[in-house]
Amino acid sequence: MTAAIYDTEVSHVRTTPLRNAFTYRSYQWLVDLDRLPRVPLALRPLARFEARDHVGDPAGTLRGNLDAYLVSEGVDLQGGQILMLANARTFGYVFNPLSVFWCFGPDGGLVCVVAEVHNTYGGRHCYLLRTDTRGRARTAKQFYVSPFYPVDGEYQMSLPVPGEELALTITLHRDEGRPFVATVRGRRRPATSLGLLRAAVGAPWVTAAVALRIRSQGVRLWLRRLPVVPRPARPAADHAPAHVQETVR
Repeated sequence: MTAAIYDTEVSHVRTTPLRNAFTYRSYQWLVDLDRLPRVPLALRPLARFEARDHVGDPAGTLRGNLDAYLVSEGVDLQGGQILMLANARTFGYVFNPLSVFWCFGPDGGLVCVVAEVHNTYGGRHCYLLRTDTRGRARTAKQFYVSPFYPVDGEYQMSLPVPGEELALTITLHRDEGRPFVATVRGRRRPATSLGLLRAAVGAPWVTAAVALRIRSQGVRLWLRRLPVVPRPARPAADHAPAHVQETVR
């Protein structure tokens, strides 16, 4: 299989108005959209990559849909590589709080990064980022994610291209400071059949577990009487533009 698996540790830290933090272990895939892994038939229930789970036409292809989104934002990769970090569909289910696409030009240089955010209400939104040499960028928050934060403020994202190590950080900035920080740390290993089995045993039904953890934390915060912010009447569509962005200096 021409792909990699990262054994990850994911942390969420909420600082205001109530402090809440949790950490869990998981795993994610790094795949080339032109060379998706050929998972052996017996293991396919553990890992499937489908266009319907990401931006664009559910009947299309992952590569074609990303290219179409980029063209709509004025970006033409001219056939350059796209790497995707995401959860695979496992036993027919998938939930990706964050999928990241690193988009390269024909010369191999990084052109942009797409951060695709999903919420637990079935919505998604793409942020097109022009990152600096350390993989950092700022972008206005444009999508309802947590029921305890309004759609305001901005994100500072650190999304360097993964190597042997994976190190992603997303920080929400609002007037009161930095009320929320999420990090993903991981180490790479080849996506062999044995490696997939090991990962699946270590984190069974991984994407359902992620969604359950997020919902359970929401219930805990609600029980602690943290005020709920209603969802906008018309949530952002997955093709909504995300032009407001700034490279971090």
